[in-house]
Amino acid sequence: MAGRDRTLHWDGCLNVRDLGGHATSGGGHTRFGAIVRADSVRGLSDAGWAALVGHGVSRIVDLRFQSELDADPPAELPVELVHVSLLGDDADPEFQTAIDALDTTRDVYLEFLERFRPRFAEAVAAVAAAPPGAVVVHCHGGKDRTGLVAALLLRLAGVEPGPIADDYALSAANLEAVQSEWIAAAPDETERARRRRISETPREAMLEVLQELERRYGGVREYLLAGGASEADVDRARARLLVRTAAGHVEG
Repeated sequence: MAGRDRTLHWDGCLNVRDLGGHATSGGGHTRFGAIVRADSVRGLSDAGWAALVGHGVSRIVDLRFQSELDADPPAELPVELVHVSLLGDDADPEFQTAIDALDTTRDVYLEFLERFRPRFAEAVAAVAAAPPGAVVVHCHGGKDRTGLVAALLLRLAGVEPGPIADDYALSAANLEAVQSEWIAAAPDETERARRRRISETPREAMLEVLQELERRYGGVREYLLAGGASEADVDRARARLLVRTAAGHVEG
């Protein structure tokens, strides 16, 4: 099971992978077909939608801003859609200016996690409450918002920070072509440098974020509870990712 390829080839998306097959601290592995991280599924072709449905997806959790959703309204979807605007109701210019002033991806992510802690708890609860089947979690590129939620879910399931950071860093290669085009289209060198920094996906940043959550809260579970998630939400999110034994118990 652990040797299966997590990369999913859904036509119209660039950055899709199953969160199954990761070793957990309890000696088990995360379950394939439980949670998928992705860039925006709104770009899927008909063949891509067929692949999504064929993967057993029952719910999509869309982490984009309301303005992103308004500009790209959902079509007739064959699965349930839940919208959680992870970074607030819309892009706040003042907050964006403050974020742009931060030097590292680590600091940006920690600012997100602190400022929008209840939204992260809401996103995990949306995954936990999904009907049987796989859950797709996506934003626009599937790198930052999706990367953080995926990291919380994997850590909750008992995956060590190293493999979580490895999974996060895979987005760099997947998005390289589109990110390079976006950087090249910047109107001046200042904006080009800003876009270059935003496009980075450093493995060390995710490692340090998870370490800092451990230091501040005692772990991801405690972080989510502090954000308003219930014990049941956290337990169900964890159980969704873990393999069930024949006796009905979860490994991990």
